[in-house]
Amino acid sequence: MRPLIAVPARFSATTSALRYAAEVNARALIEAVWRAGGEPASIHPADAEVADRLRRFDGVLIPGGGDLAPHCYGATDTHDTVYDVDDLQDTFDLEVARRALDLGLSLLAICRGLQVVNVALGGTLEQDMGGPEREHRHLVHLVTLEPDSVVARATGAEKTDASCYHHQRVDRLGTGLRITARAADGTAEALELPGSRGWFTAVQWHPEDTAHEDPAQQGLFDALVRAAAGE
Repeated sequence: MRPLIAVPARFSATTSALRYAAEVNARALIEAVWRAGGEPASIHPADAEVADRLRRFDGVLIPGGGDLAPHCYGATDTHDTVYDVDDLQDTFDLEVARRALDLGLSLLAICRGLQVVNVALGGTLEQDMGGPEREHRHLVHLVTLEPDSVVARATGAEKTDASCYHHQRVDRLGTGLRITARAADGTAEALELPGSRGWFTAVQWHPEDTAHEDPAQQGLFDALVRAAAGE
């Protein structure tokens, strides 16, 4: 049996194949989990009985998406570049992060997912990295990984090319988190939680973009599924 991996769905206002609004996940992300030997299952963003719903799964993958509402991390002002905020999505994703860690489920968090975990553990975000000349949108750049970190073991690399699409980054770290990868400009590119009950890492980039051709990026999904299978 393939380990069952929960992937919180993202809201989409229009989806041509379905004619109306939809709940979606990126095909490249789903295919990366499948290649790793997992059974990806989108879960509906409803803030109800989250812990009970997660108990039927072997692992969780929190994907990318729009920005978290700044009030989630105590900010009183909202930068004008903040986009695609959805309070239900925020509430659900934050609860998924907390419960997955509480339950010791294997957890991989990607881009927005990294930011969700950081905020779920009491951290904050820099709402904008400084405009187009400093943000990491449509950018592939080199990331340096901490030796023997979870992300380094999963990718089998000390440095890797990361496909990024984000204009926000970690400001204050959440409780217990450790930065395990950085970009040349100092941006936190990976996090882990020493002492976590289950396998966990979070990356600020999108490994699914190149996982079909880059074994280091596919390695993150492989490691998630192996841990979910109890290997």
